[in-house]
Amino acid sequence: MGFWLLDFSNNTVQGPARALMADLAGSHGPSTANAIFVSWMAIGNILGYSSGSTDKWHTWFPFLQTKACCEACANLKAAFLVSVVFLGLSTVVTMIFANEVPLDPAAAKQGEEGEPSGPFAVFKGMKNLPPGMPQVLIVTGLTWLSWFPFILFDTDWMGREMYHGRPDGSPTEVANYQEGVRQGAFGLLLNSIVLGVSSFLIEPMCRKLTAKVVWVMSSFLVCVAMAMVTVLSSWALGDIGGNVQDAAAVDKGLKSTALAIFVLLGFPFAVLCSVPFAVTAQLAASKGGGQGLCTGVLNISIVVPQMIIAVGSGPWDELFGKGNIPAFGVAAVFAFIAAVAGIIMLPKQPKTSFRSVSMGGGH
Repeated sequence: MGFWLLDFSNNTVQGPARALMADLAGSHGPSTANAIFVSWMAIGNILGYSSGSTDKWHTWFPFLQTKACCEACANLKAAFLVSVVFLGLSTVVTMIFANEVPLDPAAAKQGEEGEPSGPFAVFKGMKNLPPGMPQVLIVTGLTWLSWFPFILFDTDWMGREMYHGRPDGSPTEVANYQEGVRQGAFGLLLNSIVLGVSSFLIEPMCRKLTAKVVWVMSSFLVCVAMAMVTVLSSWALGDIGGNVQDAAAVDKGLKSTALAIFVLLGFPFAVLCSVPFAVTAQLAASKGGGQGLCTGVLNISIVVPQMIIAVGSGPWDELFGKGNIPAFGVAAVFAFIAAVAGIIMLPKQPKTSFRSVSMGGGH
């Protein structure tokens, strides 16, 4: 329940934040707004993953460690407390400085008359989606299906497959697992640095190559990365190239390669966090349908894949008995399908359109 509330609050904050960025972007357009959003998200990720990559929190906040809460527990508590403080501060700053220009009351009333309202407005409005939006939803869903196995299990993968640990094993296995999780958090920190740098490259790349080409290219990169994760895991477990002892001989190289994959995925993650939202905003602005409606439906195409992977990946992994490897193998397949679907289904756009569409008032 706590994890669900955390995920719910995360989406509740990000949705209005994205809409605010698009509304306040003015003549700069939705692409610039999303690039700025992703760059600051990268800064937050770097700070967050830094907090997860250290095991010293219990020494900095010794009062959190009790008879009922060990060092690992105290580390988690401290990291979450710091995140609560940062979330509160950032929300207050946003509420103070993000001043929206209110719509004219008459224009607002006229706009509300033609749009569905209420908690099920998104579902009711699906029939009014602008042309091209259904194809964007399908490609977005496939793209997230390829990402969620890594997003959900990346640190667990480092702990189990790369560091040969188990959270419920012997003391040595538990220590190895915790070290792997910390290294996974460090890999996500590196990923976030690349994400931040890449966010400034997305707009010029989309203006030169079109958003469609950049999106498809990122899906192919994810396909390669997920295939590498699958091969790397099998090698580390001795399924290829001999037994576990043979794999241990090149253990350091395997772990370094695993961190390199985290770095490699920084660019496609920047694309994932910006391009689909920018394309959606462009379609809503140029072909109608309402930015709020389109963004809400786009979120559904993100949440549904998350539920599918969260519910189905466990039984799928158990079916083969190979830890996280089967889920990553499926992720590679979905990434390839997403790339092909993007080539076929995504609407064609002129190379200059990624920046040229400007967003109007309310959402």
